[in-house]
Amino acid sequence: MRWGTYVAIGDSFTEGVGDPLPDGSMRGWADLVAAGLGARYANLAVRGRRLKEIASGQVAPALALAPDLVSLTAGGNDALRPGFDLDAVMEGFEEAVERLAEEADVLLFRFPDLSLRLPFPQVLRRRITGMNEAISDLAARHGALVTDLSDDPALDSPALWLDDRIHLNPAGHRHVAARVLNTLTGAPAPPPERPAGPFDRSGWRWAAGHLGPWLGRRLRGGSSGDGRAAKRPVPL
Repeated sequence: MRWGTYVAIGDSFTEGVGDPLPDGSMRGWADLVAAGLGARYANLAVRGRRLKEIASGQVAPALALAPDLVSLTAGGNDALRPGFDLDAVMEGFEEAVERLAEEADVLLFRFPDLSLRLPFPQVLRRRITGMNEAISDLAARHGALVTDLSDDPALDSPALWLDDRIHLNPAGHRHVAARVLNTLTGAPAPPPERPAGPFDRSGWRWAAGHLGPWLGRRLRGGSSGDGRAAKRPVPL
């Protein structure tokens, strides 16, 4: 298949947080996929965005760029917050996919298991599993492509994640890019990364450096994406 214009929408995962370039901007798996496809490319993703914000603020601008392919990642920030409502999130998710699929090929993702490295593992596992099952169902209904990161043993290792345990590091972004290109073009999937041992669940340094600031933003009603715009709003 050939996609002339590719637009990526979503949150920090798609923005490329964790894969900085020398000038401080973020690259990430979506940039690497666009290069692999040789496509014109725009990236409207903004860190911290929840599903409703992605649906209301990125879907229409993405379609206005007349894409042949749109990737959508959403729901991770919803799953990390209290009061998560799977049915409500997936209803909005399906509405977004339905709009996108009317005009472009759509790429979705099944999430890796965040519960391996974050607090409240049983709650997170239940939420992530529920979203993954729902994403598979709606992808089948709307003919969307799916990159399944839920069954990827490499993503169970700290070797592909930042110290915050939420964002991919540069090696993780390269790994996901290869998985996506395998989904889109049949290019060979990457070999498994060498395991780096389990995540340390004691986590006092992690809690002080990452969990505390995250909770502070939640209490203030803020987000890591406040004041940020899309990094690549025009296809190039």
